[in-house]
Amino acid sequence: MCGLTGVMNLDRAPVSPQDVLRMARAIAHRGPDGEGIWTGEGIGFGHRRLAIIAPGPEGNQPMLSRDGRYSLVYNGELYNFRELRAQLEANGQRFQTQTDTEVVLNAFSEWGPQCVKRFNGMFALAIWDTVERTLFLARDRFGVKPLYYTQVGQTVLFGSEVKSLLAHPSMVVRVCAPALQEYFTFQNVFTDRTLFEGVRSLPAGHTLRVSVGMSELPNTSEYWDYHFEPDDTLNEEDCIEQLSHLFEQAVGRQLVSDVPVGSYLSGGIDSGSITGVASRQIPDLKSFTCGFDLSSASGLELSFDERPQAEFLANLHKTEHYEVVLKAGDMERSIRPLIWHLEDLRVGQSYPNFYAALLSSHFVKVVLSGTGGDELFAGYPWRYYAAANDNQSPNDYLEKYYGYWQRLIPDEVKPSFFRPRLHDSMTGANDTRAIFKSVHNAQLEKAQRPEDYVNFSLYFELKTFLQGLLLVEDKLHMAHGVESRVPFLDNDLVDFAMKIPVHFKLQNYQAPERLDENAIGRKSERYFSRTNDGKLILRKVLSKYVPEEFAWAPKQGFSAPDASWFKGESVEYLKKMFLGRDARIFEYLERPMVHALLNQHFSGEANKRLLIWSFLCFETWLNVFDPER
Repeated sequence: MCGLTGVMNLDRAPVSPQDVLRMARAIAHRGPDGEGIWTGEGIGFGHRRLAIIAPGPEGNQPMLSRDGRYSLVYNGELYNFRELRAQLEANGQRFQTQTDTEVVLNAFSEWGPQCVKRFNGMFALAIWDTVERTLFLARDRFGVKPLYYTQVGQTVLFGSEVKSLLAHPSMVVRVCAPALQEYFTFQNVFTDRTLFEGVRSLPAGHTLRVSVGMSELPNTSEYWDYHFEPDDTLNEEDCIEQLSHLFEQAVGRQLVSDVPVGSYLSGGIDSGSITGVASRQIPDLKSFTCGFDLSSASGLELSFDERPQAEFLANLHKTEHYEVVLKAGDMERSIRPLIWHLEDLRVGQSYPNFYAALLSSHFVKVVLSGTGGDELFAGYPWRYYAAANDNQSPNDYLEKYYGYWQRLIPDEVKPSFFRPRLHDSMTGANDTRAIFKSVHNAQLEKAQRPEDYVNFSLYFELKTFLQGLLLVEDKLHMAHGVESRVPFLDNDLVDFAMKIPVHFKLQNYQAPERLDENAIGRKSERYFSRTNDGKLILRKVLSKYVPEEFAWAPKQGFSAPDASWFKGESVEYLKKMFLGRDARIFEYLERPMVHALLNQHFSGEANKRLLIWSFLCFETWLNVFDPER
């Protein structure tokens, strides 16, 4: 696990080693164990190392192939690197180290760009071919590891984080208006844009090949995508048996490490089951929980602290357990460093993740997380109401689902929310409705039954919502020099999950309950108490590792009681930020509408905690990165 960065000059102009070194040091937090740079004709690679596999100097990067043709910088872990190494050795490839990095390098030498299809793991990588004078960029199929790139004149810049690009003297920071519109619509960015104008994120499951002499960057190439193709011949018993095997296999694979490994442990079944399997193989496994001070919380938020459940599971699995407890003021203390590390604003409140990663960093270098289980196994059943109507058309589905996913600002409010120069650009390819539709691809036209629409919903969330979660997961763990691993995103486990029929995951998909996503309180608990629905097959599998009452408990998201704090202990902070001075967000957003939305929350008229968090994030982003006006 590391951080990579680099420069390619399309006109073969020399690359300054000082520029590459500065770019690498901008992401030093991603790799406190080592630093390396390499330059060739018109190319330069920088690397920061977090040593996990073969932590000695043999794993230092950039790494060159034995014949000198290829140079590699790589961030990630291949969980099947030993199997790939055996295949490569059988084909005549020779190895000098025990690292998975050299497996990646020799795999490219043997199989070329198609090698990424054989990788089971998380990765972002860059390879330079001195013969073809081509730069090859790739990102893992699920998007666990980030990779950004941009072109400035004849120079191509790339890196694990945007801040490495910003360290190059050619970069100028400007706000990308279309990305900002996406963010304040979806609390996410569904395209490959970022808030930094001109900076793109290489999509999950994609590669990019750039050759010397090109005048502009080519399109990216997709090598993998999710395909839900339910196998109706599966019976429940066989499904449970196979899924149980694949789950244990996935956790076992992701324990490969030459440094200490720990696990997050909430009161939920996903992290609880991962911890249960891991603790069988690692004696005195270290586990970590983030809890919340609820002394100023109210209503249903009083149940947000899951420490008692986590402590029960820690005792059950005999882990060495550690906890951190957050208070209202911890958000204010963390917001600036959090945004500096996050850069690419996505999804909801993430400062608890920041503190959880900080806690784990005191004890381990690798931590297991339960991310991905909900998106694969229908863990948010109240979101799939759009699949209820047998007679609907794909357009009906898109309209309903688009209305639901306007998490912050709906279309009808945008004219009075965005400043005119932003709102005027919301047409054509920048229209958020068109962006939303494009995510579903052409597969939506194949819909024939309600089950198909549920699978389209899962596909959509894996391509968008999960991408935001994974970005937060990576950035906030690497901020503290910790590698986060996600066993649910194992190739074999995902492939099988996409074959499981919907009726094994949900039982009420034809007539689901409808809930307001912004309603105050634990909507998941109220939904589950009425339906007993969601992740059914996974609950049956994971009941082997946690008690029945945990396996069949309502889903509890990892969230602080911000609805209470934002109109209680943190209200003066918010007023100081947005009501008492000229915040920079008013260069982009209309002051009267922002104030009206804030007052709706302060008065208790509506729960605007998601929107308030996004206001805080964007205001802090503007102050941290200081874009040109």
